[in-house]
Amino acid sequence: MERDEYLEAAVRDVLTGDEATVDRRVGHAALLLATAGAPEEADRLVTQWQQVTERPVTRLADDAVRARAWAMLAEARGVRPQWADALSPLDLDAEEQAHQALLTRRVSELEGVFDGSPVAGVVAGLAPGRPDPVRTALAEGDLEGWGALVAGHPSPDVAALGATRPLAARLVAGTDPLGLGPEWPEQCAAALVAALRERYPADAGSWPELVAAVVRLRGQQAPSPASESDIAATETRLGTTLPADYREFLRTADGLPADVVFPRLLPARELRADGPVVIVSEPAVVLLTATGGQWRAVEVDAVFGSTAHPTFRALLEHHLRLLEAAG
Repeated sequence: MERDEYLEAAVRDVLTGDEATVDRRVGHAALLLATAGAPEEADRLVTQWQQVTERPVTRLADDAVRARAWAMLAEARGVRPQWADALSPLDLDAEEQAHQALLTRRVSELEGVFDGSPVAGVVAGLAPGRPDPVRTALAEGDLEGWGALVAGHPSPDVAALGATRPLAARLVAGTDPLGLGPEWPEQCAAALVAALRERYPADAGSWPELVAAVVRLRGQQAPSPASESDIAATETRLGTTLPADYREFLRTADGLPADVVFPRLLPARELRADGPVVIVSEPAVVLLTATGGQWRAVEVDAVFGSTAHPTFRALLEHHLRLLEAAG
């Protein structure tokens, strides 16, 4: 599995897929993280998915193997995450036997050849069987061999992996058979949480509530509001009327301090204009631009390219979602 390609496809599915695709992607990614020795990141992803979609967690364990995987991994961790309380308890000894039977079941030489045909099952059953090398590796406890066999697969069967009880403790401890590395699980979870919040944006409330949420997550305090006279003097100096939502921002907080990834938002008295552009940050990477009478807020990034938001509030809400995802 090529991890960067996997994450790119997963983020795309979360942003643009239908609801079933979102759930399938999140469920697979969560099991991928859990079997890569990062169960806390898996918990974070599932919890955020629950919060933004309000869908039952059973949608992430909608077949026997996925449900079995979560149960075996929880046993290996010695703790059942809170989100998993909604999953039905399983008889782990019986599930272990059922899974071993699945792993050692011989696969028909014609399996998949007649998919979609009413005779598919009959024809496949008549053909001679063969062991499935991927599942055989799991049955034999050969994690290295399993990893080598699925290395080129874009979405390995991590449910079957996690459901293999004799391997679960090694997986939780960080064996990492896919070689994802120690930092990638956190990056993966953060990217998918950000995508979820982008797709299912929460109502940030009033301007005071939005600003309060931003500074709370940053561990900062908001500056005092700008006065009406400050705003009026700034507009006179700039020779333009600021967009209504930005005026509301200034009435709530006269700028914002910088954080690790976001620049300092200037107080009203420090705003400056460059032609039709109003520069509202230091460094000058957050801009207000008017085209055809329509204001937009633009984030300039020399590496990833500029992003235009329909309003300044939309830009700040986007920043809030990134903070929530990072938290």
